[in-house]
Amino acid sequence: MTTSALLGFVAAICTTIAFIPQAYKTIRERATQDLSIVTFSMLFFGTILWFVYGYLIHDIPLMLANAITASLSGVIFFYKVQAMRAGRE
Repeated sequence: MTTSALLGFVAAICTTIAFIPQAYKTIRERATQDLSIVTFSMLFFGTILWFVYGYLIHDIPLMLANAITASLSGVIFFYKVQAMRAGRE
């Protein structure tokens, strides 16, 4: 494994793991009032684009990390939109 590939794997692991506590807390408490809809919509869309980019250049670590992060940010985004539609925010 090259140094750049190792660096990519470590970066992917760090950024993906960083989202797990927020997603877990959001799912458990169903509270999103302190979260920004703009932040999570941009993050969700951005990680989808990073996934597509990874697919186009055949970069598995990039695809895997962004698929997981998009899923986690997508869940948070979904709960945020639900709360806004229900008038809780």
